[in-house]
Amino acid sequence: MSGETSHQQTTHDAILVVGPSWVGDMVMAQSLFKALRANDPDVAIDVLAPGWSLPLLERMPEVRQGIVMPLGHGKFALHERWRLGRSLQGRYRQAIVLPNSWKSAVTPFAARIPQRTGWRGEMRYGLLNDARKLDKSELTMTVQRFVALAAPAGAALPAVEPPRLEVNAADVERAMADLGIGKAPDDQVLALCPGAEYGPAKQWPTVHYAELGRRFGRLGWLIWLFGSEKDRAVCEGVAATCKMATNLAGRTTLEQAVDLMSQADAVVSNDSGLMHVAAALDRPTVALYGSSDPGFTPPLNERHRIVSLGLDCSPCFKRVCPLGTTACLVDMSVDQVAEALEAVMA
Repeated sequence: MSGETSHQQTTHDAILVVGPSWVGDMVMAQSLFKALRANDPDVAIDVLAPGWSLPLLERMPEVRQGIVMPLGHGKFALHERWRLGRSLQGRYRQAIVLPNSWKSAVTPFAARIPQRTGWRGEMRYGLLNDARKLDKSELTMTVQRFVALAAPAGAALPAVEPPRLEVNAADVERAMADLGIGKAPDDQVLALCPGAEYGPAKQWPTVHYAELGRRFGRLGWLIWLFGSEKDRAVCEGVAATCKMATNLAGRTTLEQAVDLMSQADAVVSNDSGLMHVAAALDRPTVALYGSSDPGFTPPLNERHRIVSLGLDCSPCFKRVCPLGTTACLVDMSVDQVAEALEAVMA
């Protein structure tokens, strides 16, 4: 095969997606990958993304490979993005840029990818040659805004297929062995995700999580607490008064957290990346919303319930409650969440 023929075939068959930088957004990006595959079942999809996201991408069968995006600020990071782009020349027919920052569009431009698609963002004219104007009143959900980029400008919104992460039994068994935990065939696991990287205005109080855990623990459920290293303290707060809980926060890699959560019989989570992971694993999920909007980033599986008080001050989208009360979450009772949990499992 000649070099020219190989170049043409690779360019024709492949799309580069510049992925987002949040766990939840990366999970929702799988709906875009599904839409691209629906358009062209043979298309190869590579995703340029932060290194931490590679375990998620490995569990998305639509993705051929993840490519680590150089992170950071300043001239050195920009140089690395440019150099990476030059190394990718001739591989892709299109790039789809999901973040709105100008620097996220540098690598596809340096790669000279013929079509560079994305929503208008900060000063990206020229970097993108298929820059589209977003109508937020028409595309009200984050996942819709991702999926719309799979279609030509002005076309109807493609079907939004929910994310579905795939795990295998060997990885699950290895994760359990590495963490020293087990689940008998008759055991039921309630996964609790008390953290939220965005800020405390998204976090249901630890005392409420602890009481919910105690209720289900008394019924014989195993209680597993999930979170990153940043969530270790809040999960320790839950475990301090929910003694039967197994605190996995900060102890797992992202891939281990995904594989272990696939074993949960139900999940209760703040609006966070782990909530989207639970939904993408199709676990019965109760999602708790305070400062954020459940209409903007809801769980995308059918087996979910949303609990939101709908106060006049919410959604405020603040990291910390501007009123100093966080009433949207503090006043959300354990009874309300327990009822939603029982309903989603019915």
